Order: sequence, then C-alpha cells, then structure tokens
Amino acid sequence: MSATRRSLLAAGGGLLVPSGVFAAGASPVARTRHGPVRGTIEAGIKVFRGVRYGADTAPRRFQPSVPPTPWTQVADASAYGPASPQSGDEGHQSEDCLFLNVWTPGLADGGRRPVMVYIHGGAYSGGSGSAPVYDGGRLCRRGDVVVVTINHRLNVFGYGYLDKLAGPAFAGSGNAGMDDIVLALRWVRDNIVQFGGDPGRVMLFGQSGGGAKIATLMAMPSARGLFHAAATMSGQQVTASGPLHATERMRLFLAAVGLTPDRAAEVATLPTGKLVEGLAVADPFTPGRLYFGPVLDGRALPRHPFYPDASPLGLKIPMIIGNTHDETRAFLAHSNPNPFAMGWADVPARIAAEMRVDIDPDAVVAAYRALYPAYSPTDVFFAATTAGRSWRGAIIEAEERAEAGAPAWVYQQDLPTTVEGGRLKAMHMSDIALAFDNLAAPGSLTAPSPGAQGVADRISASFIALARTGDPNTAAIPAWPKYELDRRATMVFDVDTQVVDDPRGAERRLFAAVPYVQPGT
Repeated sequence: MSATRRSLLAAGGGLLVPSGVFAAGASPVARTRHGPVRGTIEAGIKVFRGVRYGADTAPRRFQPSVPPTPWTQVADASAYGPASPQSGDEGHQSEDCLFLNVWTPGLADGGRRPVMVYIHGGAYSGGSGSAPVYDGGRLCRRGDVVVVTINHRLNVFGYGYLDKLAGPAFAGSGNAGMDDIVLALRWVRDNIVQFGGDPGRVMLFGQSGGGAKIATLMAMPSARGLFHAAATMSGQQVTASGPLHATERMRLFLAAVGLTPDRAAEVATLPTGKLVEGLAVADPFTPGRLYFGPVLDGRALPRHPFYPDASPLGLKIPMIIGNTHDETRAFLAHSNPNPFAMGWADVPARIAAEMRVDIDPDAVVAAYRALYPAYSPTDVFFAATTAGRSWRGAIIEAEERAEAGAPAWVYQQDLPTTVEGGRLKAMHMSDIALAFDNLAAPGSLTAPSPGAQGVADRISASFIALARTGDPNTAAIPAWPKYELDRRATMVFDVDTQVVDDPRGAERRLFAAVPYVQPGT
C-alpha cells in the first residue's frame, strides 16, 4: 500500500446445537469445516474476525496455499488476523496471513442471504481486509446480506515469479496470491451456509488492486463457479505481467537480497524482513518500485483477462465496472513540483510519464484546452493523467464485455470528497465508503452530509441488488441500462445521480488512438 493510500485511509465454548451454531450468550460461536470459531455481536450483527481459511504460508513460501489443519477447541474470532508482509505500517504483519472476516445478520438460520466478498486494494503490494472503512455491518443491516473481507499474500510473497529461475518446486509462484484468494472463495463455498449465506449467490467487489484481482479471477480456471457476480471499482487488469518481464523483476529482487539467479531457491529461506527490504528496488519497466502482480504463467493464468478480448470464463458473470472522475488526484496531488502551482509550460512534461501511454503530450494538452477552455493547467494535468491511465483500462473492459454480449453496467463517481478542502475532488478510493455505506467510518474520504448519504444509499443499494439478483437496478437509482457500444450508457453517481451516454467521450476517443499499456506490466 502506498504512503498516500495509507495516510488517506487512516485520516479519516458453549454447547453444540444441531444447526451448527453454539449457544454462548452474547458471543456467537459457529462451526466451520475446520473447527469452531467464536465471534462478537455488534449492533445486532454477528461478527467473526480473523477466521483462518489457510495454513501458515511461511513453510510453503512461493508455493500454493493449502487449507488449515482442523482444530477442535473453539478458536477466538474477535480480532483481525495479520496482514501479509509489506512495506509501511499496515499494523500486525506475518506470513501467516490467510484469514478472513465475516459480518452476518444470522447464523445457520436458513437465511441463504447473498454474500458480498470484498477484495482489498493497495495494488498487489499492500493493504489488508481490516480497514475500518471495510466494516460490513451497515451493508448487512441495509440489505440482509453476508459480508466477507480477506487477507492474502502480497508483493513478492504472493507474486514473485520463480518458475524460470528455481524450477518445478516453485511452479505457480507468480500467482500464489491469487491462489490464496481462490482458497478463500472455496472456504466461502464450503462454510458460508453456517453464517446464513448462500454459496450460490456470491458477489465479489473490490477497489483498485482489489478490482484488478477480480478481473484476473475472471480468467482463472480454478476460480470458475466460485462467484456469480462482480463489481470492480477503479481496478482493471487488461493484461497480466508477461513471464519474461516477471523473471527480470525477480532477478532484480534476488540481487537486492544478495542472491544470484543460480541461488534463486534460497529466497524461500531468507528472513521475512529481508524480503520486505528488497521491495524498494526500482522497477525496470514502469515508474516506481518493483511491480509484483499476476503472471501469464500458462497454468493458473493461461491467458490475459481482457486481451485480446474478454476471457470466456467470465462472460456469464454479471459485472459492474466503475471509476471515479478524478482518479489521479489521489496519487499525484502531493508530487513535486506542486501540481496546484504549475503553469501551462509545465504541463506537457509533467503528464508525459504519468499518462503511461506513448502519446504526444503537447497534442494532449492542446486537445484538453480546446475541450475545456475553463480548465486550469492543474485541471488538465489531473484530467489527462486520469483518462490515459486507469479509466482507459475500465473502458477497454467494458467494450470487450459489450462486444461479447456479456452483461456489464458502467458507472462514474462524480461526488467530490471533502479531503483537503475538496481540492482532491472525486479521487481514487473515494467510492469505497460509498459502496460500504460507511461515510462516518475512519478512512472515509467524504464527510457525512445529506447529499453524500444519498449517493452512498444509491451505490450500496445497487451493489446489494447485483449480489441478490445479478442486476444492479433497484428503485433507489434511475433505470441503469447495460453498457452497449452504440450508447455507452454510464451511471454518474453524484448528488444528482443520472445516466449519461458516453461521458467524457472526446477524452476516450483521444486516448483510443494509441495502444493501451496496463500499468505495471
């Protein structure tokens, strides 16, 4: 998780009964296939934090995850489990990180509620499912659903590709983090009935890296049938990392931790902290630190998720694809020199690298000045970098779904945040609190207000509808058409929520003239 993302998210045993639920007063206990767990009750919602779904990964570093050893004593599930090791201050970290969290209105009560599984962001390098803004209580009460969040291996622990360097013992290492997510989804399939959920109505939703992970799962044979709807929020994965680039990244990482390629297998024995230190190496192909993400390995991931088209594995899964209007204000607002003080002469050079595509920056600036005469240099900087970067990937995914006749609904969030006096506008991450209906939670980027609550009501209601019926349409929002190429209908979530056909169409066409480059690949 980047420093910017962290700072913004921070701102803000009884008797067994036949149903599988234990009687334990105010401490609910449920039986999973691996053993019983005791949770808590919060405002009427049963909450189980830190439920183990996989064995400790340290002894199986860079190898596929496996289910945990069963237990018989009631395990405490009142506190979040540790996050995967990572740079920064994401609380308690450990390679023993395969834990999930469950919020539910009822236990083994035959409720068969829709299940909403959230996959956290932080690219593939940071974060966890434990942030307060991910609390599922309000969604449970609003929609009578079960909410699940998960932790899994990240960065080199989850995506360090050793297949070409260390041999068969590490086959699949480049997608170990994705394998963890699949294992978590199998846990949901096998256990969620005991938590009042329906294993036949599992919806995935995730923001940023979480959305990218969902897009990747839609191309993974091992994930087939484990989820039935999806919503991605500012998170796209058009292409995965190729095996050659992934191998070169791992060579650089090995050098950083003091290993030559012929000693690659020794990386499995180094101290955890040594591996975390190695994450600081600069990436050879994209700005920033080494990118670790899913790899086109021919096994776990046999093809790119959305290239040359949408993976056939995911075409029957109804999908929401969304982005925020001002994505890069979250990433670049504190870059140097100050983007809020730039002049027109500064803009071309500043946007050149940040658009992440090979396009003439002078022509881009000229086009934006013609499209939006009232825009300042700062406005053009953020608009062009947003359009050329993550939003472009979302459009490609929506287009490929439309071409294949697969159901997709597209949204754009325009509601501005209240961070830094509102100057960050509808920035990346600002739709998280809206989707969870958690405006008052720590980490929300938008302060509660009647207008903002109305947007949260509409977004969360549409996500719940998708989970329940496979269609996001609900009385809470205007009629939301599927995304088709002749119209490009897009739900614009704002105080005045409405459907707009092809919003920012001129910007879309401007960048469609050049090949897209998936960030990090």
